[in-house]
Amino acid sequence: MSARGLPVLVAPDSFKGTLSARRVAAAVSSGLRDGGRDSIELPVADGGEGTMEALLLAHGGELRRAVVSDPLGRPVEAEYALLDSGESAVVEMARASGLGLVAEDERDAFAASTRGTGELIAAAAGAGARSVLVAVGGSATTDGGAGAVSALTEARVRSELVVACDVRTAWENAPRVFGPQKGADAGTVGRLERRMARLARAAPRDPRGVPMTGAAGGLAGGLWAHLGARLVPGAGYVLDSVGFDPAMRSARFVVTGEGRLDEQTLAGKVVGEVATRCRQAGVACHAVVGEEALDGFLERLIDLSTVTEAGTVRRLRAAGRRLAEI
Repeated sequence: MSARGLPVLVAPDSFKGTLSARRVAAAVSSGLRDGGRDSIELPVADGGEGTMEALLLAHGGELRRAVVSDPLGRPVEAEYALLDSGESAVVEMARASGLGLVAEDERDAFAASTRGTGELIAAAAGAGARSVLVAVGGSATTDGGAGAVSALTEARVRSELVVACDVRTAWENAPRVFGPQKGADAGTVGRLERRMARLARAAPRDPRGVPMTGAAGGLAGGLWAHLGARLVPGAGYVLDSVGFDPAMRSARFVVTGEGRLDEQTLAGKVVGEVATRCRQAGVACHAVVGEEALDGFLERLIDLSTVTEAGTVRRLRAAGRRLAEI
């Protein structure tokens, strides 16, 4: 411990599309150290992209690769992680069925399939994983998980599935809420809604009205309905898995962050979850974000001590130096 007391816990999510959670944590911590503060770096995630890296950093493990189908059926090499001596695995669906794998002019919300995610889960199960965590953010798909369920059924996968969800959207709302960002116009949204209704009626369990079943265009709901997957809020699951609570209680204060601070922050994203836990424990929480789009009332509602916009490594380091003065 430094002469200035307890260390600062730096626990950000990634700034999606620009900086990984690991780089954000390192930059802020560098600034804190410049200012004479010790820090502990604990990159986290909300159950979407970055979840695999956060769990690997916290627990160790190994990366494996498999060739699977991308959203449009083309072969793509995707990574998954084995943890706990191979007993468990982490699969990020964005690696196989993500929007980043499809060029903007190729986006087809109706045709895009989650089959590759099912193939990636099957690869992890085939490597010996008895439990597979499926992180479902960043999808290009709205197929209700039909492609993934088909691939898993064909492979006769029996591993326990846990789905970390970064939203609480119910099944029937997925086309309207997420379809447009995947290239769906109004007519396609209607077609997607009708398909999702048909899939729900045919499923062993009806996913309609169940929170989180609409995550990743219904992949979460499809795995829940057909394969008995357990759905969990992603941010809370990751924070528990990496040991956030004991680290927070041993910290002078906490610095968290993500790329954009908006109303979604209050609904299961990392900043909202971290701020809630800090408030309950009586630990001050500060946020560094790429873009702030939250009004002052909502900032006070989640009890953030300060919010700093800092979208580059240089600015994140400067923010750390300023926070060191607290």
